[in-house]
Amino acid sequence: MVNEMVSKMTSVCWDKCITSAPGSKFSSSESSCLTHCAQRYMDMSMIIMKRFNSQ
Repeated sequence: MVNEMVSKMTSVCWDKCITSAPGSKFSSSESSCLTHCAQRYMDMSMIIMKRFNSQ
């Protein structure tokens, strides 16, 4: 389950943040976008899990 979540998060955030062929390292805007995207994805996953557990 964790592997699936990480894979999905990687796919979603990559598609959202990397708009051209990546170079040898991410630009500052790409890095910032990836960080924020991953944080939002994890936050939403936790909210959803808490909702399911409370029902």
